[in-house]
Order: sequence, then structure tokens, then C-alpha cells
Amino acid sequence: MQGSWPAREVAGLPIFADRLVTAFFLTAKALLARLVLGVNALVLDEAGRVLLVRHSYQRGWRLPGGGVDPGETPEAAIRRELAEEVGLGGGTVRFAGHYARRVLWISHVVALYRVEGGVIAFRPGLEIREILWADPAAPPPGLSPATARRLAELAGAAVTAAW
Repeated sequence: MQGSWPAREVAGLPIFADRLVTAFFLTAKALLARLVLGVNALVLDEAGRVLLVRHSYQRGWRLPGGGVDPGETPEAAIRRELAEEVGLGGGTVRFAGHYARRVLWISHVVALYRVEGGVIAFRPGLEIREILWADPAAPPPGLSPATARRLAELAGAAVTAAW
């Protein structure tokens, strides 16, 4: 795919082993909480394309982001997550909205940010295998449902509250 970075084996670990470890850690963390606060970003380039990531432990293309650590602000969390996941340095970060979903007994609230500018120095790692710059009006196949909704909204569809 043009504009994507290839997935590769990391640190000599078979892909299934690091996926299992990551999935176990994230599941254990979520099971201990009743409310999870997450952050995601619409990272836009100068052509209006949005940055998508492919995780090692989830299917489909997704917006970059992650969880907010105790004592951390959502804006600090999205800056940290973007630096960790895709190597983003700098850029303008603006709050774009709150979204919610419920997974069993856990309420998951997501703060969405719009990020423009900055420099990306991506290297595939244990969590993020590859990235792709996509046109929001013509996204690639295999989007997660939440990512498909956010890209449709970016392309002009009505905004929904569901993540």
C-alpha cells in the first residue's frame, strides 16, 4: 500500500507472543477499572489526510491514541501516546470532542484531539506495526467501526456521541 510502513518482527519475538502479552496487560488493566479514560487523535497532514495505525493486538486501521495515566491530563496523554506510537514531535493539539461507549461493566470515555503540524519519525514497535496516511473521504478497507465514524464525520457526516 502506498504511504504505509511495513510490519516487521520486533526484538525477535514471534508476533503472536507479543500480541498475547500486550492483550493480557490491557485486559487486566481494564478489568480493574470501572471507568477508563482514553485519548485518540485525528492527526492531519498538509494535504488533509489523516494518520491511521495498525496495532499488533487489534484488527483494522485505527486512530492513534491510548489511555490516560493517573494524574495525567488528557492533552498530556495524547502528546505522550503520539510520541510513543508514531514518533510525533511538536504540532498543534486542539480538543475535538468527547465520546463514550460501554464494554460490559466498564464505561469508556474517549477525548478526541485534532493535531496538525509536527514531525513524525515512525518506527514499527511492539504495539504499532504500521502507519498509513488516508484520505478521510476515501478511507482504506478494514477500519475499526469507531475510526470509520470519525473519518465520516471529518468528511462531513453528522457527529455522533458513540465511540
